[in-house]
Amino acid sequence: MQPNPTPGKSSAQVVISARGLTKRFGSRTAVNNLDLNVMRGDVFGFLGPNGAGKTTTIRMLLGLIAPTAGSVALFGQDIRTNLNAVLHRVGAIVEAPTFYPYLGGRDNLKVVALTSGGYPDSRIDDVLKQVDLYDRQQDKYRTYSLGMKQRLAIAATLLGDPELIMLDEPVNGLDPSGVVEIRQLIIRLGQMGKTVFITSHNLFEIQQVATRIAILKLGSLVTETTVAELLRSGDSQASEIWLRVPDPAAAFTLLIGLPYVQGISTNAEGYLVVTAPPDRSADINAALAHANIFAAELRINKPNLEEIFLELTEEPDPALVGAGMAKGAIN
Repeated sequence: MQPNPTPGKSSAQVVISARGLTKRFGSRTAVNNLDLNVMRGDVFGFLGPNGAGKTTTIRMLLGLIAPTAGSVALFGQDIRTNLNAVLHRVGAIVEAPTFYPYLGGRDNLKVVALTSGGYPDSRIDDVLKQVDLYDRQQDKYRTYSLGMKQRLAIAATLLGDPELIMLDEPVNGLDPSGVVEIRQLIIRLGQMGKTVFITSHNLFEIQQVATRIAILKLGSLVTETTVAELLRSGDSQASEIWLRVPDPAAAFTLLIGLPYVQGISTNAEGYLVVTAPPDRSADINAALAHANIFAAELRINKPNLEEIFLELTEEPDPALVGAGMAKGAIN
């Protein structure tokens, strides 16, 4: 039975559909009953801590390993019976590809093209331009920076003009300039209409490029949503409101009694950090002013993707479970 498309979405829009996807290795469950939908044109961030099952999932999506249970469809076709028919529409980097260090970037792509059935020189020109290596195509691979090597690897996946590109940790080990290069490339691929599926531990980068994300924890799906929706959900929760006031102790005594204030502390920069809903910032300012405490500075630090990710995937400290937490204490 083929996986059903997402309710309200046509099958033509669904590029990856997983239903009940499960993988066990002996007694260990690496992926547990995963339902996943990646839509055409998504830049999809697939996130989770180490050991969450991300790479195992990618291998199942590509037919590299068989699931213990569940099914996968790519472009609406069940890969158990139609894998060869859909793989030419997919470009993937799951492990670091091997290139010849003594050949230039162009000649390395020619080798890849020959092993893939052959592509015209014009196609190699196109992909070198897409990854911004056209001017360095004759330079030997061993002289490339890590970022350039990763871009050449992505160029190799683009030779067949795939509709879906799957990248496992594309910025892992790169220096800041290399990370920026890959970020710009992923953005360009999205603008070209490609569907891009990325795993990464660099949550700042995912926040810059992804349109939708899924988060795994211990092999199970925690959430699948748009980045915008996830950040909005963080906005609705308590945020940090940073205050610089002339009398922090008096401000603490006043604010800790407000029902919507969940905690107060100070930070290394000397700010009074109030944990409260962001829409209460005006009320906090008014309460301080009413008590003749005038804030020299007030700003809201909203949760970012990294903070929300940690909240969703963090294991509770057993020492704190059931112990109860005080509202906070000024340091």
